Amino acid sequence: MAIPDDPPTTPDHRVWVQGQPVSDYPRLPPEATRGTVRRITVVGEDVLHRRCQPVTEFGTDELATLIDDMFATMYAAEGVGLAANQVGVDLQLFVYDCADEQGVRHVGHIANPALDDLPAPDRTLEDGSEGCLSVPGPYRTVSRPDRAVVRGVDQHGAPMVLEGTGYFARCLQHETDHLFGRLYIDRLAAKERRSALREMAEQQEQIFTRRARRADNLRRAADAHAADAED
Repeated sequence: MAIPDDPPTTPDHRVWVQGQPVSDYPRLPPEATRGTVRRITVVGEDVLHRRCQPVTEFGTDELATLIDDMFATMYAAEGVGLAANQVGVDLQLFVYDCADEQGVRHVGHIANPALDDLPAPDRTLEDGSEGCLSVPGPYRTVSRPDRAVVRGVDQHGAPMVLEGTGYFARCLQHETDHLFGRLYIDRLAAKERRSALREMAEQQEQIFTRRARRADNLRRAADAHAADAED
């Protein structure tokens, strides 16, 4: 009897929460309904341009509240990832809600992340469009590896590993960059960087207004969720 070829694989379309698959997950994560929207820092503010401090205290109410607020802020700003220094907090922490190249949704947070240095045969440089909530408005093409592995810990100090492909890989690299004081525009040529900053200046007030409107909508949704939970 001949050995059959390997059958084609079907992507696992469960939602991956904290690096683990779950069979059921809400559109709006519970963190976002608990959190309060904070102001997002903008390019030029010092906290965005230096390496953040590692998280050393785990399992605290303060850390849990920060994560909730970061989720709420990310959704209000229509983002797929947000680093702690983007809400003015000098800690190595980011949250994410992002799909990979097969459309699989990944949601969670990670503290003290470190990117694996993947060997060349395991990755391919890929050009893709990037924007940033701290550079509101412009998108520019940035070259990054198409696969990323990030190691860190969760809010309780438990080790975790995140592996991403496609846009999720880009998100993991982008957010880890933030925690080392690097923005995507720092990867651009000088002329392209100036162009992005001019575009930001032209668009940011309109974007801030839209974010404020979405923050109000999120707050109403959270209030409705809380009322339903009490019934």
